[in-house]
Amino acid sequence: MSAPESTPSISVALCTHNGAAYIEEQLVSILEQQPGPTQLVVSDDASLDDTIVRVREVAARYPAVQLTVFENTPPLGVTKNFEQAIRACTGDLIALSDQDDVWHAGRLALFAAEFVAHPAVALIHSDARLVDGGGAPLGHTLSGALGVSSGEVASIHAGDAFSVMLRRNLVTGACTVFRRSLVEFAAPFPPSWVHDEWLGIIAAAVASTDFVEQPTIDYRQHGSNQIGATKLSLAGKFGRMMEPRRDRNARLETNMTVLVDRLQRLGARVSDDKVNRALAKLEHERMRNALPEGRLRRIPSVARAFVAGQYGRYSRGPLDAVRDVLQPVD
Repeated sequence: MSAPESTPSISVALCTHNGAAYIEEQLVSILEQQPGPTQLVVSDDASLDDTIVRVREVAARYPAVQLTVFENTPPLGVTKNFEQAIRACTGDLIALSDQDDVWHAGRLALFAAEFVAHPAVALIHSDARLVDGGGAPLGHTLSGALGVSSGEVASIHAGDAFSVMLRRNLVTGACTVFRRSLVEFAAPFPPSWVHDEWLGIIAAAVASTDFVEQPTIDYRQHGSNQIGATKLSLAGKFGRMMEPRRDRNARLETNMTVLVDRLQRLGARVSDDKVNRALAKLEHERMRNALPEGRLRRIPSVARAFVAGQYGRYSRGPLDAVRDVLQPVD
């Protein structure tokens, strides 16, 4: 019988850009965790305020935590900024952090225990409480804003996050912790993907992921988020459905082309079944991207794909089928 896994060390990868307004509160919520992180890596993308001065001042009060700081000029952009921070992490686990949230007490202890209990899991993400710029609760959670279904949660818990991720991303970086061993499969991060979505689907491909249903952070929504979460009204959902399709569909096809290439190059680490499902998803996105400009002319192709179950397996079902018919081209 093998010995139980010891408590893993944890690095925090925190990316900043003009984050002085909220960075101190976030850092304290991270550095006061029990047990705390062993390392804090801050990668700053060309801030014009005193974000890094404040980072150093707060971190100095916690000398037991190793501090690593990068100051990028010119900026790297969100994905490459996080990749730089992640590559510098040395802990067994890596927790991602934005500059403007607040971690709940006991968050790192909860994640560490989950990883010890589930050694085959490569990445775990949680729900979050949505708050406004002043920290007041907005009355709903991240999962509520994203419309996460009980079926999606059940699939993730059952070890089939890959099927969920082929339909849509549910991994939000600010809520995510993963094993450092995942980096060897995920790096380099492709520029067309957002870092958290890429880490989530690679983790689901090479191992499995899991989901903590309770909120573990306050996820601040203040209007300046680089990537945020908004609970859309019916009008908002219709407005999103009517956004131009050309760039979006081209990006979806490009992303799947990149993913299939990576999964194939990972060889035996990814099952043939998952590679084949990714290939089928790529063909689905190629079909969507090649739909004609005229709405009526799109209907036969969309109808065939819907009846064949492709929209249920590789998109958001009827919602995306209707979107593909109605969306303007530009």
